[in-house]
Amino acid sequence: MVRRCVSQALAYYPVLSEQGVCYKENGVVEVKLHLPVTTRKACIKLMDGLEYALEKNEQGVWIGVFQPAMGFSYADVMVDGEVVLSPYLPIGFGASRPINYIDVPGEGDAFYQPYTGKSGTVVQHYFVSSLTGELETCLVYQPPEFDANFAYPVLYLQHGLGENETGWVHQGRANYILDRLIEDGKAEEMLVVMCSGMVQMGGEFDYAIFPQLLVQDVIPFVERTYKVKTDKWHRAMAGLSMGSMHTSMATMTHPELFGYAGLFSGFLRYIWHDEQPHLAALDDPGKFAADYRVFFRAMGEEDQFFKWFAEDDAILEEKGVSVTRRLYPGGHGWQVWRQCLRDFLPLIFKEE
Repeated sequence: MVRRCVSQALAYYPVLSEQGVCYKENGVVEVKLHLPVTTRKACIKLMDGLEYALEKNEQGVWIGVFQPAMGFSYADVMVDGEVVLSPYLPIGFGASRPINYIDVPGEGDAFYQPYTGKSGTVVQHYFVSSLTGELETCLVYQPPEFDANFAYPVLYLQHGLGENETGWVHQGRANYILDRLIEDGKAEEMLVVMCSGMVQMGGEFDYAIFPQLLVQDVIPFVERTYKVKTDKWHRAMAGLSMGSMHTSMATMTHPELFGYAGLFSGFLRYIWHDEQPHLAALDDPGKFAADYRVFFRAMGEEDQFFKWFAEDDAILEEKGVSVTRRLYPGGHGWQVWRQCLRDFLPLIFKEE
């Protein structure tokens, strides 16, 4: 029995609507694509390096049936050795480009699947940055039954290297995760603000500047646009991979602004710079404990950066600083980061 089929073709194109991906029982995936008539060889290449061949049938449709790992994976359509972006497979933004992906349903993943209960809304805003001088954008999750006159707490939630503000919605399913948690009474109603951390200055990416953009432009914009609570105990930040570096830098530099921090694939240090001024926050364990009600670090057991995390663990131990630390099966990917978010959200904005 087919569990779910996804096609981005419109129904009034009867031939094209045959294209897409079907997720079947037991994790089997079926891909059907129309490719140029000159195509000699085609395959689906996943981010783990595995390739799955597509074969052309008598009707000229290229078909592949395979069984990858459960969960999310970027998936390049390779046509005669070249990457082709297919409009008939799901599209996100990763690896610094629009990219196809597959998301294989499996046991234990109901927490991030499309939700049929009360649903929040994701809206897009634009603002001119005083830092970059450019028009910037952010996405804001509004909870179910959003009330513009109610003052909400705010979580600033960041993506990783090569992604953008859409990542936590398209790939992370943050809105579905939060919808369920709110409906079940496990998380507080909140706004979630998602920005692009790939900030450009003078036409070049500056990977370290987002915390400054956040404090100088994003937070003031959100607090002008929405009625929100503005004390530190109602402001949190979290991020994955590069976003965890941004979270460490912002929250540890500005403990007066943030009462909660979530580091998913959690770097304490900014690994691309030698200078780490934000780590001075670790020099006073007592103050650190008072500054943050939750400081959450979590990662996959097979994460490719685990050596860095172990070194960060040693720094915390040497400084005598205690944080919440969790491990999940998996590597440096969305299947782990979704679980991180699921477990972080119920911890924040609890009245003490």
